[in-house]
Amino acid sequence: MPYTILMIASTSFFSDYGNHVRILEEIRALQRRGHRIVLVTYHNGDDIPGITIYRSWDVPWIKRAVVGSSRHKLYLDVGLGWRALRTALALRPDIIHAHTHEAAAIGLPLQKLLRRPLILDYQGSMTSEMLDHGFIRQTNPLFLPLTRLERMLNRSADAVMTSTHNAANLLRRDGSVPEDRLFTITDGVDTERFRPYDGSPAWAAQRAELRAQLGIPPDRRIVVYIGLLAPYQGTNLLLEVARHLCQKYDDLHFLIMGHPDPQSYRNLAASLGIADRVTLPGRIIYRDLHSYLALGEVAVAPKMSLTEGNGKIGNYMAMGLPTVAFDTPVNREILGPYGFYAKRGSAEDFAAQLELALTNRELAAERAAGARARAVAELSWERAAIAIEAIYAAAIARRRQSLADEENVEA
Repeated sequence: MPYTILMIASTSFFSDYGNHVRILEEIRALQRRGHRIVLVTYHNGDDIPGITIYRSWDVPWIKRAVVGSSRHKLYLDVGLGWRALRTALALRPDIIHAHTHEAAAIGLPLQKLLRRPLILDYQGSMTSEMLDHGFIRQTNPLFLPLTRLERMLNRSADAVMTSTHNAANLLRRDGSVPEDRLFTITDGVDTERFRPYDGSPAWAAQRAELRAQLGIPPDRRIVVYIGLLAPYQGTNLLLEVARHLCQKYDDLHFLIMGHPDPQSYRNLAASLGIADRVTLPGRIIYRDLHSYLALGEVAVAPKMSLTEGNGKIGNYMAMGLPTVAFDTPVNREILGPYGFYAKRGSAEDFAAQLELALTNRELAAERAAGARARAVAELSWERAAIAIEAIYAAAIARRRQSLADEENVEA
């Protein structure tokens, strides 16, 4: 049966990066199957046609997207909680679906008030993200209470959906989520839109036009990256890799797409002497992303987190791009045997693997073809929506049984 779903996203949806793409594609896939979704989120971000979005109260001094851990979220989440409460009371949803632990903290009182299942869409450890962003240190007195809060939210959810099996295994070892409430819904990709460059005249003309718009000379081989720009995402390390390889290859160019604050990375590229070999266009609209990725000969994913997903890799795979990434359980899970893997955190090894992907054409083509086939076979949003439906149904049935048991005890 169709469900009415209240989604809570403690982020500036929509802002054209990983977690937002997951939220967007989950909503679209569930809508195609007849479900009604209402999303509550922060005051800023782009509206998406066809998606009902209710936003928290306006904060005039915050206009750009709030990315990662931030002290501003302390009051942004208060506003989001108020909006979520008002929306939930009016909507009376069948399911409360929270994206991130902050959203789960907002959803927990609604779970108790409305007696509806709370689903935690787990994108990674809340405290690990804070450590990655440098927002908190393990020596901080707040670290232990925040860790306990995270575990409590994991336990309180009627189901926890991770984006990788690696994250699910970490939660199993942690012991905070019962096995029958733990599920993995991998990030999907639209393999019709994200597909390999076919060399057709129309597509070749589009590529040439896009190159010209970006100011990239036609004789250069392009390495592409899409995602957030931040040290923990590996952006600084990627520029060091670019400096090293651009000294060896005159025809190499790096197209590093994403936000926030691309200007600071343009300044860093200039200080490294590679300003003319690196293009940082800023935010790329998601609907146009496939066109930009099609410019690439090789794709890179230098993210170093051990707990978060890495959804961009699915797009690279579907595009048929050889992909260089750090050797982490998450990346191995997504790419399997078809990636070029570097020792985690090593710029030198990352440069060596990127050089291999650029120079060994036969090996690169073989791995890219394998990755494309894997994406087509395994990374479907339709398959994900069917699995999410089953999670909803099980959570609703379990909660109804629990309520019936309580009534019997009272009787």
